[in-house]
Amino acid sequence: MSRELPKNDLPTLILAVLADGPRHGYAIARSIEARSEGMLTAREGTLYPSLRQLESDEFIESLWEHPVSGPARKVYRLTETGQAECARRVAAWQKYAAAFGAIVGGKINEQPA
Repeated sequence: MSRELPKNDLPTLILAVLADGPRHGYAIARSIEARSEGMLTAREGTLYPSLRQLESDEFIESLWEHPVSGPARKVYRLTETGQAECARRVAAWQKYAAAFGAIVGGKINEQPA
């Protein structure tokens, strides 16, 4: 069962994928799908607007790559500002995921009623 990503979560995942190195749009989408073991998908209609916004925010930059064979493609990479933003968002997401997990999967510091 796969699920399309909520629009607000996608930029964080894009930054996390690009933290491992530059990629073109299709490779970013495939990395998200592979890392989530097929649970999450990033469709063109949400991926490219997110990439444009991240570039506008100066968290990523793009350049055209001209492979020996095949068409030119746009490759995205993190900027220095983007690396810091990625670290901030990942830390916030990890705190959120831990809190969510504590609620649905167990009890942390729960006081008796």
